[in-house]
Amino acid sequence: MDASVAALPIPAAPNSGLADAERSGAASTEFISFAIGDDQYGVDIMAVREIKGWSEITYLPRQPEYVRGVLNLRGVIVPIIDLRCRFGQGVTEATPLHIVIIVQVGSRPVGLLADRVLDIVSFEPTQVQPVPRIAQASRVDFLSGLVTVDGAMLALIDLQNLLAVTMTDSGEDAAAADRKRN
Repeated sequence: MDASVAALPIPAAPNSGLADAERSGAASTEFISFAIGDDQYGVDIMAVREIKGWSEITYLPRQPEYVRGVLNLRGVIVPIIDLRCRFGQGVTEATPLHIVIIVQVGSRPVGLLADRVLDIVSFEPTQVQPVPRIAQASRVDFLSGLVTVDGAMLALIDLQNLLAVTMTDSGEDAAAADRKRN
């Protein structure tokens, strides 16, 4: 996808595909797939409100490191989450080639900073595999499952858990923010 496009609205179609799915006997699920480095992730297309190119944001002090700041989007203040940082892979050095996926989480809009959008993918819910629990890591809770689409593994993001801050997360993030200031 060309990041020079300022904004790409995602049309809200709450019943799109429902009649087709009922006729075929299977309910297909659609996700927007995107990349962070070489890894591929997906978010439910029904949560996506807009995809826009990276633009300057306003930094807010004393926030977790993965909260890059806020963006004024047509009069609505939207917090921007750096997914690379949230997944423990360091802070993204954002450029005009990066994108922000605006999603609706409950009643609030949130921007997800990623490298690039890949595609809209469709699959059956039965294709989703659980995330293996090898170690007790909170980062695994950010994922709701794994699915293989066209030979590529796609990690599905659980938006509710992505924004949940555990006591460990907030303590580590506050300590990291204090180190950066000093």
